[in-house]
Amino acid sequence: MAGLLVLGLLAAGCATNGSVKQQIDPLADRISAVERQQAAMNAKLDAQTAELQALRKDVADSSATSARAQEAVKAAQDAAERAELAAQKSAKAFELTQVKGKM
Repeated sequence: MAGLLVLGLLAAGCATNGSVKQQIDPLADRISAVERQQAAMNAKLDAQTAELQALRKDVADSSATSARAQEAVKAAQDAAERAELAAQKSAKAFELTQVKGKM
């Protein structure tokens, strides 16, 4: 009798392949959905990383261009100052020539 009772409990407690599959299938579906979502997020992250790298390159290029432009402006200002000094010297020389010519 005790043997039948133990056998009955063991038979009731054993899981069949079908019942295990029923319990695992929803979990497998959820895991697959999470994996698809993770793959999509990774793709977006890769795209944003590439865009960020392109933007950083653009900023670096702009900074270099800006620095060259500032150097060009400084050189132009220096040239303008030298030209102004030369013009002033020429005007003074012309005035001296005019004064000497009147004497």
